[in-house]
Amino acid sequence: MKRRLYTLDVFTAKPLAGNPLAVVTDGDNLSRQQMQAIAREMNLAETVFVQRPTNNRALARLRIFTTTHELPLAGHPVVGTWFLLAELGVVPASEGPVQILQQTGAGILPVEITFHNGQPSRVTMTQKEARFKSPKILRAALAEALGLRPSDIDPSLPIESVSTGIFNLMVPLCTKAALPKIQSNMRGLFHLLNGNSTMAYCFALAGRGKAFARGMLPWEIYEDPATGSAGGSLGAYLVRHGKLKPGEELSIRQGVEMGRPSEIHVQVAAGRGKLVSRVSGSAVRILEGHIEI
Repeated sequence: MKRRLYTLDVFTAKPLAGNPLAVVTDGDNLSRQQMQAIAREMNLAETVFVQRPTNNRALARLRIFTTTHELPLAGHPVVGTWFLLAELGVVPASEGPVQILQQTGAGILPVEITFHNGQPSRVTMTQKEARFKSPKILRAALAEALGLRPSDIDPSLPIESVSTGIFNLMVPLCTKAALPKIQSNMRGLFHLLNGNSTMAYCFALAGRGKAFARGMLPWEIYEDPATGSAGGSLGAYLVRHGKLKPGEELSIRQGVEMGRPSEIHVQVAAGRGKLVSRVSGSAVRILEGHIEI
């Protein structure tokens, strides 16, 4: 059976930048094993399968797979998929922002699509309430796993695992100049993350509301050029530690060292002791065709 397949670059408006994504728009009646096999074939950080929702509040259900397993939620798959669905008319164009609900493995979550001249220009996803864990990781061991010196890690901020849908390890660096020096040891990083975090999100602040980052993965893809889930986690982390005000926009540049520059925008709402991140970005369609399965 032929199924419609698209690829996009996400968190960018320029082709061949940002984070690549594959989307199968007619993903109903595929088994988990078939979806995993397709994701492995695509060999990208994530592949999305769009399905009919099982909850009638949602417009669509998104199943998100890496090359090895299914994720409950991830940033660039949500932003890229809804950008594509808006281009295809699943979300009708409007003069103002359009609010819809999506079904994910993390639950029913809102998405906002902004249009310009009848075309989507930005997608904003609301992530889960932030959760924080303090892993017992020695700075010297983490620096060694990343190919850095312990002095490259900022002592004024904690090494903390944060989830706004997926746990990611926040690694604060003293300066932006430390980012190009990262040469991670996947085995060592895998041991340190120990299944408690998906990636080491190494970042350096560059003035209020600006950060540069690299997302280091302890598996075959090695590095992610744009990570919406980690961007949301970073926003919540910075609000928690007084480096960002609630409602203030954070702009994150990622993927520069990979030759795939990306830009992620984050705003964090605070109330009743909760921090909730909204992550925004754009996308550009690259390929479309069919896959036989």
